[in-house]
Amino acid sequence: MTDDSLSWETIDSTVAYSCPGFEIVNETVQLPDGTETDFDYLTEPPSVCILPLTPDGEVVCIEEWRQAVSRVNYGLPAGGTESDDVDLEAAARRELREETGYEADRLESLVSVEPANGFADAVIHFFVARGCRPTAAQRLDHDESIRVTTPSLEELTDAVADGALRDGRVVLALSYYRLFAEDRDEE
Repeated sequence: MTDDSLSWETIDSTVAYSCPGFEIVNETVQLPDGTETDFDYLTEPPSVCILPLTPDGEVVCIEEWRQAVSRVNYGLPAGGTESDDVDLEAAARRELREETGYEADRLESLVSVEPANGFADAVIHFFVARGCRPTAAQRLDHDESIRVTTPSLEELTDAVADGALRDGRVVLALSYYRLFAEDRDEE
């Protein structure tokens, strides 16, 4: 899918701003027509998002305060990879356990996406977690305020359909699962 005639050449790259979780990178680039210009983007480690399903067909969801949109957000367990994570599945299991207190019998890769590749290098790796059961207390980060809920798959789908649920990760995970992966469960 690469068309080299569209490629930009990076001439210089510096970190303009750094904080826990992400950095803003400023690059000087040369466009295909020879023009030099600046390009800024957000860079962050890969992240995971988990669609956790209980044996009873419920979805383990979270309600979490999101300062950027000034409201409680209805979502799925998700987070960035950490240096101790041996792989993406380990990161997904850790995030599920920390944010919800649930653990899964098994995890399956669902899809990986670049949600905002016009201004960020973010990649989210989605997993379906099956056989989820509460096994421990939540272990939240110092800046997390999370409440666990367990709607049915249909209730969650209805919330997406009527616009009550706006978190892009949930919309994508649930849509992809319902369109492409749910049928595999019934085979």
